[in-house]
Amino acid sequence: MSLRTAVRLFGAPFRSVLQPCAANARRPYAAVAQALSVLENELDTIRAAGTWKGERVITSKQGPHINVDGSRGDILNFCANNYLGLSSHPEVVKAGIDALQKYGAGLSSVRFICGTQNIHKNLEEKLAQFHEREDCILYASCFDANAGLFEVLLGPDDAVVSDELNHASIIDGIRLCRAKRFRYKHMDLNDLEEKLKESQSSRLRLVVTDGVFSMDGDVAPLQGICDLAEQYGALVFIDECHATGFMGPRGRGTDELLGVMDRVHIVNSTLGKALGGAAGGYTVGPKALIELLRQRSRPYLFSNSLPPPVVGCATRAVELLLASNEIAQSMAAKTMRFRNNMTQAGFTISGTAHPICPVMLGDARLASLMADDMLKLGVYGIGFSYPVVPKGKARIRVQISAAHTDEDIDRTVDAFIQTGRKHGVIS
Repeated sequence: MSLRTAVRLFGAPFRSVLQPCAANARRPYAAVAQALSVLENELDTIRAAGTWKGERVITSKQGPHINVDGSRGDILNFCANNYLGLSSHPEVVKAGIDALQKYGAGLSSVRFICGTQNIHKNLEEKLAQFHEREDCILYASCFDANAGLFEVLLGPDDAVVSDELNHASIIDGIRLCRAKRFRYKHMDLNDLEEKLKESQSSRLRLVVTDGVFSMDGDVAPLQGICDLAEQYGALVFIDECHATGFMGPRGRGTDELLGVMDRVHIVNSTLGKALGGAAGGYTVGPKALIELLRQRSRPYLFSNSLPPPVVGCATRAVELLLASNEIAQSMAAKTMRFRNNMTQAGFTISGTAHPICPVMLGDARLASLMADDMLKLGVYGIGFSYPVVPKGKARIRVQISAAHTDEDIDRTVDAFIQTGRKHGVIS
């Protein structure tokens, strides 16, 4: 008997046992079809609401002037977090290339195994120096920094008191901890005091706020927050992603701007905006806290180390800011030029003197259409709508960069006036 014949004869009974019946075979396909139907219905709902978020494709390096797939010529970019123009600064780029050549593309490891190089420790030291804090720990992003802090610091006997409009990463981080949660009305010091009174039985209390709220560009009242925290024996935490590098006389952030650097206990921020724009986040604060985060913070323990090119770029960006405050100081005049000219044209601009300048439009579809028309005029802007912002508060969020010229700003204002008149936003 041949081997093929033997396999056919002896294998037939087993195949009939192992092969699923037709009904069982159909079940996985039915489950997939049902799931796809649910997903497609959800996608159709987003499209119908006018809140669909498409992704435009940039075919150049990041900067105040970019090339966009499907658009002709030079496009003005007014929606990047590239506040200081360092994303393509020649010294920052060169530092990344040098780090790539010397230290490689990546570590293929988390920090505590074999993923810590001298450049990681050097960057942490410089960031601690920049913020005038005892120590620093690096993360893959500030989202990870926020996800990794609260569950380590706070337990079931503690309380966290959080601004209701804090960033999603803060909200998600707080959800991971077992502390009692109190939420106060946005930048409302009276409500904050009430929540501090309600939480007085807690062991530790942490007041949590964005330094700058990214959707509206409004600055947290840190002086009042610190006063209340000291009165009721609480710690203060701020997220400085939209402040580090350019807020305050030396660009140290909102705590420097408002004179409370020695009264804010913990700062989380990012390397992915003003400080080179690549990736990465960090926590600065008391040395004991940073050491505990190295032992227990899950995003730190279970994520690969920051790649050497990213570390090199960020280090050079911080060095430039430590050496001079000239770039940071150039922001104020440019910001006010845009805000004043837009207000005079009849637009409503949210926030105060921050480079985030939300042009308030209300309707999600209107914001999307105006952003598309702006692109046709050579200005890159994005319509923000629910769930990124509350329903009925859609806007085009403009962000001023130190790399923008007065001519760039005036050309963008002209484009807004033209599209605003077309859509009946201004007369």
